[in-house]
Parts: sequence; structure tokens; C-alpha cells
Amino acid sequence: MNAPETLKRDSLYLAQTHEVVNVSNELVDYNAYTQDAALVDGVAREGGGWAHEALTAFGQLTGSAETIELGALANRNPPEFDTHDRFGNRVDLVRFHPSYHRLMQTAIEHGLHSSPWTDPRAGAHVARAAHTYLQTQVEAGHGCPITMTFAAIPALRHTSGLAALWEPRITARVYDPRNVPDTQKAGLTIGMAMTEKQGGSDVRANTTRAYPVGAEGPGQAYELVGHKYFVSAPMCDAFLVLAQAPGGLSCFLLPRWRPDGTKNPLQVLRLKRKMGNVSNASSETELRGALAWMVGEEGRGVRTIIDMVAMTRFDCMIGSTAGQRAAVAQALHHCAIRSAFGKVLNQQPLMQNVLADLVLEHEGSLALTLRMARALDHRADPHEDLLVRLVTAVGKYWICKRTPHHAYEAMECIGGSGVMEDSPFPRLFRESPVNAIWEGSGNVQCLDVLRAMQKTPAVVEAFFREVGKARGGNATRDGWISALKKEFADLSDLEYRARAVVDRMALAIQAALLVQHAPPAVADAFSASRLADGGHRNYGTLPRGVDAAAIIARATPRA
Repeated sequence: MNAPETLKRDSLYLAQTHEVVNVSNELVDYNAYTQDAALVDGVAREGGGWAHEALTAFGQLTGSAETIELGALANRNPPEFDTHDRFGNRVDLVRFHPSYHRLMQTAIEHGLHSSPWTDPRAGAHVARAAHTYLQTQVEAGHGCPITMTFAAIPALRHTSGLAALWEPRITARVYDPRNVPDTQKAGLTIGMAMTEKQGGSDVRANTTRAYPVGAEGPGQAYELVGHKYFVSAPMCDAFLVLAQAPGGLSCFLLPRWRPDGTKNPLQVLRLKRKMGNVSNASSETELRGALAWMVGEEGRGVRTIIDMVAMTRFDCMIGSTAGQRAAVAQALHHCAIRSAFGKVLNQQPLMQNVLADLVLEHEGSLALTLRMARALDHRADPHEDLLVRLVTAVGKYWICKRTPHHAYEAMECIGGSGVMEDSPFPRLFRESPVNAIWEGSGNVQCLDVLRAMQKTPAVVEAFFREVGKARGGNATRDGWISALKKEFADLSDLEYRARAVVDRMALAIQAALLVQHAPPAVADAFSASRLADGGHRNYGTLPRGVDAAAIIARATPRA
């Protein structure tokens, strides 16, 4: 029997088995700024409206297929490490894929590492936060050296001579990844090395010693001997390091190269194998008489470097908020296209409940992050300075801790395809716990909240003054604030209760901001779902009466 003509012409193995229909497409070539209504509104509200044009252009760049692909490539090709060159010379060289360098160059050329320092006008921190938030949605790992370079400036300014020498090159919009002495570079990056094996977050347990080369004190040279269990971004040109000087734990600036052009003996032992933050290098090192200069006063190392840590913690807020936006944008995009059981997913009531809930989480995170950016812009104002001291830890704790569950739930909206490695979600999920642990885990943040309240009681007054601005806007929120005040009236076993108290503080200030500034559909739904009946449970449990469709429409990107 003769086969049909079509089978004679085409191999059986090339026969068309089905038509690909009812699937989503890549969320690319869209404006990540203009299509994020909460971001546009927040930037204008918090004083960064003058950057709207620049952010619009940057949103188009970060939403482009080419830039998004750079993020994927940087994670598929993690850094490699060489201790020596082929001739046996110690080099401690970290090699990166070209995509990583492209992302670093973009970040630095747009001032993500420096703009508030080089152009310190009102809204500078807001504009920088918005740029960083957009860039982080593309790829989070390279944000580590960008953040630390940015955050190093307040610490360096404790010693004017060092700041005068280093700051112009740290803030320059020049990316130079070469492993050469800093004197040969027009642009520098800065890393951080605080943690040791035996202490972890307890840096006062550090054993690394600093020995004066000659004169002692701020700006003077020392040689450091010891180890660091986490050195973030070992390819940076210099590092802020904590070590025990004769007068106690002190801060030092340690370059990769000595002034005479020889390699400084900061020797990298290995790169860390991390579940997330894969594109970026983290390392273990030994300091074998490494030359460094004291920053700030001897014995005041923690106080000196805390100015840096305050900034890096703020960037953790930005990073986790960006992760929430990246995840929910993917879920919203998918559910606007995909149908199941005869209806588009975002038109189905139960999926609407989940999607709207995820949007609310992000809206609260973004509102708080941008509000703290404004506080950083106005630290000369006592109220704003007090907010920075207290609420940075509150925001870092809450936003970063909420992000892993948020990433997972957004992944579930995609279904089985979301679990596949060719989806963005595995990377988003692996990245999601990082910021909760980096720069002090949850317990550390809660203890810092308690410490701020004990050392500076006025921070509590400032907090309630801030949340009081929304009084009368929502009865549920007002009742929540009244109950929270009673928590502070009872100081017994406060450390034991710290997480519960900080949880309530975070929700209180997020709700206050949304009641004041967000559309009623968003503000009312946030208060009803997070503040009523003891707070929020699983995503997708919004109460009756929420305008889920309006919340979803406001947040859905259009590729």
C-alpha cells in the first residue's frame, strides 16, 4: 500500500503534532519605569520628579530584550577564580563573563554608585533608588559592588585626607575592571570585609589584628594579619575592613595593591558557592600583613562602618522590592495572556485574589522604600534623621523577609513552566533570601530596632508622628496604631517579642503611606488584609469587597 503523498514528501518525524496556542510570551521590550505606576507616583511624591525623563529612558533600557538577556547570561556564566598566573605569580584574579561587565558599566555610567554624593540635591536618593530598583530587576548580583561602592563614601568621610584622595575616583562614572593598582585607574569600586568565622554578625569578636607601621591613628598606615570569612566582591579595588588595633576594633581602607605597585597580601582562598547572587563573587580571604589605612577613630570601627551599613541595608530594601516587582510583573503578564477552563487567568476570581495580594505586597514595600529614600535626602531635618535610624532596620527586616514567599507565590501563578530553569523564576527565587541575610539577618535588625529605641528614645516619637499623618484615613489602620502603642507601653520581655513588634511597626508605616498616597482600592485592601484580624496569612486570602481588578490593572505591564 502506498503512503499518502504528504508522508512521502515529509519524514514522519517532522509531521506537525500540534499548534502552539494559549501560551504567554517573554516580558521584554517594555518600559519598566513608565509601566510601573506605583514607581512613577512614588518618585514624584518623594521629591525625585525632576529625574522623570532620565528614568523613562532608563526604564526603556532595563526593559529591553538585550539588557534582560545580559542578566540571564551573567548568571549562566558565574565568575571564575585564578590564584596565580601561568608563571606562578600571585594574582588573585576573578574572571567574569562580558555580560557582567556590561551591567556594571551601565550601572556606573548612570551613577547608581555615586549620584547622591556628586549631585546632592533634594530627591537625589529617591532618583538613585529608582534607578537601582530598575537595574536590579534585570540582575541582582552585580548590585553588590555597586551598593558597597556607593555606601563607602559616608564611612570614608570620617577621615578627610583619605576621602580627598579616594572619593573622586570612587564616585567617577568610569568602570575599569582591570586588576591593576588603583593609581592607574580613573574609576574605582569598593568592597567590604567584616565577617569572620568565629563571630559572624558579632564583629566585636573579630580576631584580625592591625599593627601600626609608624604613627598611629586616623589616616595612618597599618598592616593587617588575620582572615575574613566573607569578602564581598573581591575584584574591587579596595575594601573597608574591621580589625583589632591596639586601641580596639577599628575600621581600615585596604587596597588590592600597595602604593609601590606590588600586590597587597589580601589572598583569596576560594569563591563562595552560593544558592543565589550567583553572578557576583564572594570569597574567603587571609590577610598576611596587608597594608591598610585607618578610617575614623581608633577603637570606633563599628561606629565608623555603621554609616556604610546603613546605606547597604537601605539597598537591601531596594533590592528585595525590585525582586517583588520582577516576580509580580512576570505573573501579571502571564496571567493576562494565558487562559484556563475557558477564561483568561486574570479574569478568574481566585487568581485575581492572589495577583492583587501580590501587588499589594509590592506596593507597600515600594512606598516604604521610597519614603526612606526621601528621609536620606533630608537628614539635616531631625525628624527625617530619626526615621533613618529606626525605620531602615524595620524596612530591611520586613521587606527582605517577605520576598521569598512572594517570589514563590508568583512562581505558582505561572504553574509548572515557572519551575523550569529557562524561566526567570528559579533565579528570582534563589535570589530572594539573600537580602534578608546580607547586612544583618532578621534578628540583627530587630535588635538594632531595640537598640535605637534605647539609645535614642526620640525615634519612637518620630515613628508615631510619621504614622500619625494618616490618622482618620482608615479606621482599621487607626485601631492598629492604637494597639501598637500599647505594645510599647509594656517593656517587659521586649527582646523576646521583638519580631512581633517590628512586624506590626512595618505594617503600620506601610499602611500609613498607602492610606495617604495610594489609590483607595490599594490602600483599603492593604489595611483590610494586613491589619484586620491579626494580620496577613497566605497570599490570595484578601477579604470580600476588595477591587482586585483595579489593583491588577494598575500594576500589569504591557509588553
